[in-house]
Amino acid sequence: MNQSTLSLTENPVPSSDPNRSPICVATQVRHAYDTKSGETTWALQGIDLTTHAGEIFALLGPNGSGKTTLFRLLCTLLPIQHGTIRIGGIDSRTNPLAVRRQIGIVFQSPSLDNKLTVDENIACQGALYGITGRELNVRRDALLEQLNLTDRRRDYCEKLSGGLKRRVELVKGMLHQPRLLLLDEPSTGLDPGARLDLWKAIRTMSDEGTSVLMTTHLLEEADKADRVAIMHEGQKIVEGAPYQLRRDLGDGVITIETSEPQAAASLLSKNLNLDSQPIGNQLRLQSDTPAPLVPLISEQLGDLAESISIGRPSLEDVFIAKTGHQFQ
Repeated sequence: MNQSTLSLTENPVPSSDPNRSPICVATQVRHAYDTKSGETTWALQGIDLTTHAGEIFALLGPNGSGKTTLFRLLCTLLPIQHGTIRIGGIDSRTNPLAVRRQIGIVFQSPSLDNKLTVDENIACQGALYGITGRELNVRRDALLEQLNLTDRRRDYCEKLSGGLKRRVELVKGMLHQPRLLLLDEPSTGLDPGARLDLWKAIRTMSDEGTSVLMTTHLLEEADKADRVAIMHEGQKIVEGAPYQLRRDLGDGVITIETSEPQAAASLLSKNLNLDSQPIGNQLRLQSDTPAPLVPLISEQLGDLAESISIGRPSLEDVFIAKTGHQFQ
């Protein structure tokens, strides 16, 4: 998206937690685009999701999965064609202006004026929401301190690193105290250190009660969220806490490199009663006890197996198990 305005966590936020109020509720959201040839392409096919106060929710999917279209709908940048979206209890279809008061947005493309200081950029954002004077100063000071930017407030933004610029973007998005913070690919272009600082800032905001919803195609980023919805071809294929989704696949994943995956899969099914999933030049098997299977598989496949490895299930394995496709 190019609009310039507007180690692993094991502590999930249960989707039904009665102590956390729902902030964003999308119900059966469908959206279609007309192609140049006159055909209709469905970018979203009946999406349901709910985010709660104080949680980080990630939309994970490869390009073309529909997450950007859903993000634009949540931002009120696209009209709702089918279904409903309510943010802070307000219907986006009937009252988009009120919804915009409920949301803060940090787009993938920067929205900072590099010729202005940090303070000046924030003041410009405040003017858009009618926040000036003492109210502006109080909110700005609190957010700058929260994001460790107080000593950079008089720096021109063109002098800031990518990670610092991202934090200034967060201050802008949070200045009007939104209930829902929307982040589009927040770590794009950042080095590992800047990503770590950014995540500390995002976690601080969620800890203070903000509902954070982000889009990402980075598996390691989605793994840090409290809950993740994995999307594929316009559909939500699975949702849950990352560690729960990985745990559902078992304790291990066996990966077999082979030039003949179909033949190898047939042998394992026929002789060892093992169900495997061919993905390119690989076979994938989920098992709670993978180690004892390796010598049996090696003996059975012989030269068909170029290599056999065991690993912990990842969100990529979840995607592969649910779609039969590699995560591109």
